[in-house]
Amino acid sequence: MADAASLRAPLCTEQFGSGAPRGCSAAADGSLQWDGARRWGWLSRAPIAKPGQHAGGGGGPWAALTALSGLRSVLLPQGFPDSVSPDYLPYQLWDSVQAFASSLSGSLATQAVLQGLGVGNAKASVSAATSTWLVKDSTGMLGRIIFAWWKGSKLDCNAKQWRLFADILNDVAMFLEIMAPMYPIFFTMTVSTSNLAKCIVGVAGGATRAALTMHQARRNNMADVSAKDSSQETVVNLAGLLVSLLMLPLVSDCPSLSLGCFVLLTALHIYANYRAVRALVLETLNESRLQLVLEHFLQRGEVLEPASANQMEPLWTGFWPSLSLSLGVPLHHLVSSALFSPSVSLS
Repeated sequence: MADAASLRAPLCTEQFGSGAPRGCSAAADGSLQWDGARRWGWLSRAPIAKPGQHAGGGGGPWAALTALSGLRSVLLPQGFPDSVSPDYLPYQLWDSVQAFASSLSGSLATQAVLQGLGVGNAKASVSAATSTWLVKDSTGMLGRIIFAWWKGSKLDCNAKQWRLFADILNDVAMFLEIMAPMYPIFFTMTVSTSNLAKCIVGVAGGATRAALTMHQARRNNMADVSAKDSSQETVVNLAGLLVSLLMLPLVSDCPSLSLGCFVLLTALHIYANYRAVRALVLETLNESRLQLVLEHFLQRGEVLEPASANQMEPLWTGFWPSLSLSLGVPLHHLVSSALFSPSVSLS
């Protein structure tokens, strides 16, 4: 058995981004222990059997810890919390809340679309419903291609802004679907516009999710983080489906009640999305964070911390002034332009 000195000796060190390096040493039970490891209660602990106690035996606290440890291995990346970024858990919690609210809103929107297509109406035409569906899908396909060509290169550097934009646009699309049956003459045009917005949401949401997964994965485990995010979303959507089965019969005969529920769920959805993207602390520079860092350094002589820069960064895409870059200017012109004008010049 190793002595106490050898147990305390670091086996290796790890450093990611701007974070301080951490050492890894062997614990008394043979496991690896990271210096300054983040702790999230039972989420960061695996049950360890005491002498004379076998795994899986008995009940009480041991059974509860075993069940929670199994749930952790199913829903959280291997090595959590040290294998992910510090903002992983706050972001995922708020992301789960918004996904649950979006699932319930989507059920209300789907019910409205089916009613508009004539489900339950003996006078409805199958060919008319099929034509409406084909027009809706083709419009969305074209919109997906055009949006990917138009804004695809902007989705990486402004992942937080486009993530929030995508979820708000998704709420607008579901609102159009709920309102569509109230205006039968414009039903095809309304659901086509809604599907166009949803296809844009699919492109923006999928691309930004990939960028955020790359940020959260700290041990070359992007595939594991992405897979566990999918599992978490599936669990949340399943819970939303069960609640929808109870909610829809109560609101299906009252359009005003259905619309009221949708407004409340949309408010929760937008708030949870805002809290989720605000919890992110990205350690790379985009145009807005670069401008914040440069202005802070030139005015105060201090380098802005990543957490502060992310808190000051605006989350509404399109409302941030473009950063003016000039190459090869004299140093005195660089300093004066940075101090007395909103634009920044780089030499």
